[in-house]
Amino acid sequence: MTVNARPGSSEPEPDPTGREAERIFQLEEEVAQLKEAVTSHAVVDQAIGMLMALGHVTPDQGWEVLREVSQRANIKLRNVAEMMLVWGHQGDLPYDLRVILEDTLDRYGPTRLPDHPPPR
Repeated sequence: MTVNARPGSSEPEPDPTGREAERIFQLEEEVAQLKEAVTSHAVVDQAIGMLMALGHVTPDQGWEVLREVSQRANIKLRNVAEMMLVWGHQGDLPYDLRVILEDTLDRYGPTRLPDHPPPR
């Protein structure tokens, strides 16, 4: 490894080459992935909390509902969770997703989501 002095400093700064540069790149990629995972986890946890409050389900059941809705709608779980959070803030949930969500929640106990007309 070569060493360069930092401008304005007498302290040498490492100048990574070869394997070291590759390792630094790998670590930076890993850090970015971990940051994304933490953000994704928070979004999913918030959506599960909504399911617990609205559907009166346990956290484990909320996870199962979210997972099943994701699979049935063929939408990534994180994206379903994000749409649910938008719905919680703006009252906007695509009709098809809402139908799948209600159907899935009904298997865990009768549920009617807010602002939805009563069944005929």
